[in-house]
Amino acid sequence: MRKIITKIALSALLATSLTTVSHAAGKTFALIQYNQQVSFFAEITRGAKEAADKSGDKLLTFDASNSAQAQDSAFENYVQQKVDGIIIVAIDTNGIMPAVRAAASAGIPVVAVDAALPDGPQAVQISVDNYAAGKLMGDFYVDYVKKNLGGKAAYGVLGALNSDLQNMRQKGFEDVVKASGMATNAGVVDGRNIQDQALAAGENLLTGSPDLPTLYATGEPALIGAIAAAESQGRTDRLKIFGWDLSAQAVAAIDKGYLVGVVQQDPAGEGKKAVESLVTLIGGGKVEKSIKVPVTIVTKDNLDQFRAQFSQ
Repeated sequence: MRKIITKIALSALLATSLTTVSHAAGKTFALIQYNQQVSFFAEITRGAKEAADKSGDKLLTFDASNSAQAQDSAFENYVQQKVDGIIIVAIDTNGIMPAVRAAASAGIPVVAVDAALPDGPQAVQISVDNYAAGKLMGDFYVDYVKKNLGGKAAYGVLGALNSDLQNMRQKGFEDVVKASGMATNAGVVDGRNIQDQALAAGENLLTGSPDLPTLYATGEPALIGAIAAAESQGRTDRLKIFGWDLSAQAVAAIDKGYLVGVVQQDPAGEGKKAVESLVTLIGGGKVEKSIKVPVTIVTKDNLDQFRAQFSQ
């Protein structure tokens, strides 16, 4: 019965989210999103839409709302509709590969954005080197502990253990921190890349570690959850947070001084590059198979460069 209900729910979701393809003018591309409620993913969509408008092409967008099964179904529908190209922001990087192979077999180029897919027929992979960026934040954190916390600290991790890329961010960070000998891990909690769950997990972490001085959050929902937990428990005067992906909440927390640094990507740039890659490929041109996107660590010192796009 549960499987039947799931199929019915997915069918309804797809019916309201997928638009019939028209090839009357320009090309038609499909963007299969992870969760449009997260501003990082919404920025990918914005960049892709602007690029499609500029090239005179149409962009269809499907919001999977954290459902890998919905992404699979959307892929199948877009292949059947014979779109000209598909952009995927994958939830389950291994599980989506049969759909990627089916699209490629149908002659539809696939561009993967953000989450790195295993080797396969996808035409382009656009992503941050999450492990290297995690190490970059680890170096930043170790330097902060050395200069501001007497060279010793404990930290908690608010992650998304169902996300391969966020696990790489955690590993990169911890490899540097452990090697420094300056900090010990007080615990890892799982927010599953969902804001409400991240808040609950963050509150559990802080409740279980009342003297925790630092916290590392591996993604936008995790960071927003960590900020909300720190605020609700009155810990902003004695907890320093480090994390990923700016938001309006993160900007406010940096201004207040308890969010020390944020790894900031360029999601709109990733979406733009994805559409441009499809346009080039379909036009007979060549694109690098792997495109790595640089990151910036945002602090109080350079926040004003990013503030406007996150004003509430």
